[in-house]
Amino acid sequence: MTGDRPIIIKKVIKVSGGHHGGAWKVAYADFVTAMMAFFLLMWLINMTSPEQKMGVADYFAPASTSKATSGSGGVLGGTQIGEDGAKSSGADGKRNTKPEPTTFTDPSKGSSSDENSEPEISESALDEALSRRETMAFQSAAESLRQAMQDLPELAELSKSLQIDQTPEGLRIQIVDQEGLSMFESGSTKPKPRTVALLRAVAQIINNLPNRITISGHTDSAPTSSNNESNWNLSFGRADAARKILRDNQVPANRIFSVIGKAGSEPLYPDDPFMAGNRRISIVLLREAPPLPPGHRL
Repeated sequence: MTGDRPIIIKKVIKVSGGHHGGAWKVAYADFVTAMMAFFLLMWLINMTSPEQKMGVADYFAPASTSKATSGSGGVLGGTQIGEDGAKSSGADGKRNTKPEPTTFTDPSKGSSSDENSEPEISESALDEALSRRETMAFQSAAESLRQAMQDLPELAELSKSLQIDQTPEGLRIQIVDQEGLSMFESGSTKPKPRTVALLRAVAQIINNLPNRITISGHTDSAPTSSNNESNWNLSFGRADAARKILRDNQVPANRIFSVIGKAGSEPLYPDDPFMAGNRRISIVLLREAPPLPPGHRL
């Protein structure tokens, strides 16, 4: 029949998941990964010590290079490719086959003043670098000893009895009497248990450094209660008792440079020579002299 209309069928295709698709998941995964790396970096910064941070920085520091500005610093070393395929000089195209002259120096002849100045500058820089490294090592040892005082409960009450400073002679560690808190028995060379515990902590720090040490005993200016002991004998006996404790805690004998009794000749508090703080044991890690250059004579 000509009056029949055609039948039209519409197909509707539904797309699930919205118009965004799944691309947002990739971006979100990248964001989460970056945040995890960031928080891991923050955690590592808080957990590492200054020495470890310095070591990491030195590891990633780029090696020092000098960029050449002339053609000789390039790949061809100032030459060009000739027609025969060999490297030739850029000026006349001839092969550069002439060897470089070699200069020999007669050791019996004296060198110029400019040549002498370079080793002196190098030795001065070396001495300065060694001194700076030793100062940093002393500072690290002092911080380690203070941290040990905080970590050990039996040493917490002795924090005021321990004094650490750097002097021209070296790193000085002093175990000082406090009012009502003495380190030795009265008028005796016998150390109290807290003194032994403190010297054990000091021995661990000493064993981490190669420097030699001196041990000095000091008293106040008050006369001793014993008729058989003078302040000189008492100060030396206490210094020697400290030496024995260090030796019992693995400090080598060849590291101990001197043991001295100074009585009250060097009070820590000159304004009050009878003050309890003048009674102390002073342990000094000596600064080591830099090595002498070859052929040097004192």
